Amino acid sequence: MLERAPSQDAQQDGSVARPVAFRGAGFMPGGGRASGWIALALAIALWQLAGSAGWVNPLFLPAPSAIAVAIYKLAVSGALWQHVSASVVRIGSGWLIGTMAGVIVGFAIGLSTLARGVGITFISALFPIPKIALLPLLILWLGIGEEPKIATIALGVFFSTAISVYSGVDAVPRNLIRMAQSFNVPFHAIVIRVIWPGALPSILAGFRITASVALLLVVSAEMIGAQFGIGAFVLQAGNLMQTDQLLAGVVILSLFGLAVGKAINVLEARLLHWR
Repeated sequence: MLERAPSQDAQQDGSVARPVAFRGAGFMPGGGRASGWIALALAIALWQLAGSAGWVNPLFLPAPSAIAVAIYKLAVSGALWQHVSASVVRIGSGWLIGTMAGVIVGFAIGLSTLARGVGITFISALFPIPKIALLPLLILWLGIGEEPKIATIALGVFFSTAISVYSGVDAVPRNLIRMAQSFNVPFHAIVIRVIWPGALPSILAGFRITASVALLLVVSAEMIGAQFGIGAFVLQAGNLMQTDQLLAGVVILSLFGLAVGKAINVLEARLLHWR
């Protein structure tokens, strides 16, 4: 608590200064993890109650217990691991390829005038195109197999990564770069010690976006042309009106997204230790 210095009038009439609450902490909301888990548990309990009481037709919305049983049966039969492993391989391969290419191109755009003029033009023209619309063309180019699906994911990840990287490079304070240049620091050292740490928060934020993009694209690609994978499993369950298995696939996708988010949180804690 901050105390206001007593004024001359207050000293004369003998009144006591009123303490003023400190309000200089800024707008920094807390994590609120407990409230989030409690709200989720209440929503699941209400969902289970609606299903058990017969308020909702189980064909259209199965109860959480039915979804849990479907996941258990899939795990015991081995089909779950077959579908999950196929999707993880596609996501991992496409994300790595797209991320590496996006980081290289993003830094080139952020550091080179020529690369900026050429790169931003192509990114602005190609980024709005839905990448899943290119899958038939990629199948024609690369054949029927894993390559078109991985290429589709890599394309979606590439553009978002490149945008986040060069945006992060542009956000680095220029006075820090000028200070390093005034001390005759080599260009590569400026990139490693000044630009890279300054752009890292934006790059990691881009990783969150590209992980979601990769998850969306792998499901779409598997629905179009795959025998195994979470997307193919969800599509097959929907065609057979097996809504418990359909929602089981959705829950698996949600859990996968949560796992990726936690991994990025750990990465941020290690790389952005100064925050």
